[in-house]
Amino acid sequence: MLQIPYDPTANPLNNNEWSFPLFECIHIAMFAMSIGTIAIVDFRLLGLAMRRQSPAELMKATWLWTLIGLTIVIMTGLVIFSSDPVRYYYNPAFRYKCIALVGAIVYNYTIHRKAAMSNAGPVVGGLVGSVSLLLWISVVFAGIFYSFV
Repeated sequence: MLQIPYDPTANPLNNNEWSFPLFECIHIAMFAMSIGTIAIVDFRLLGLAMRRQSPAELMKATWLWTLIGLTIVIMTGLVIFSSDPVRYYYNPAFRYKCIALVGAIVYNYTIHRKAAMSNAGPVVGGLVGSVSLLLWISVVFAGIFYSFV
């Protein structure tokens, strides 16, 4: 078993009753923004929304908001992790969330982006959009469940 010497009371995030909830709110809000902008493109790839705009147009319109949101999510996530790294490290749901998040980000910036920018057909677009939504939903569920594990 890995032993990480750490005193949670030494972290400034744990010494103020408002610090942790503030970072958690920012983390969740930016995550919702990121997933929302990705879901817009996914629903278009599935043919369920915004049919007058191409997936490429939607990707171009939302990429910056997605990037800003994901950057803030990662930064606030690292700060939250620093509040009690031992607790998070040994939590299997947290580990799954990290793996799923990396997988979803890699998928988003490779296969998903390529399908959207090439205006993939309905079969390929639907498959890519479905996989993307499932990946991001798995990240959300893992984030919810690590509070209960």
